[in-house]
Amino acid sequence: MGLCVTKPKTDGDDSDHNAEFADSNVIIINTKESWDQKLEEAKRDGKIVIANFSANWCGPCKMIAPFYCELSEKYPSLMFVVIDVDEMTDFSSSWDIKATPTFFFLRDGEQIDKLVGANKPELQKKIIALLDSTACDEK
Repeated sequence: MGLCVTKPKTDGDDSDHNAEFADSNVIIINTKESWDQKLEEAKRDGKIVIANFSANWCGPCKMIAPFYCELSEKYPSLMFVVIDVDEMTDFSSSWDIKATPTFFFLRDGEQIDKLVGANKPELQKKIIALLDSTACDEK
């Protein structure tokens, strides 16, 4: 399981991070207002939110990004968002992010699960478990 804990020194422009998510159902969050808006939308629509706290310099984040995009296409009943910890430093700190990537699973704005690291099988397992529990709740 890969994860990053410190930012390496870079002298290049890292603005291509969001390009990884461009052609998917992943929503890029870059303000607290957009976060609040998407959480409200998810609550209204009864969707679980999967929040990916990542960084453009993080190798494991880059490795799991295409898989995260695939999951967003495969499970449209969930809302997939990505937050760059460097673009939203204070916000990320409020979530006590110690390593990237960190995935939070939220229902009605409340954390129901968490995964630290780029563990593809575990991420998919948690998503399937959430979908199964939601299906049981609806019966």
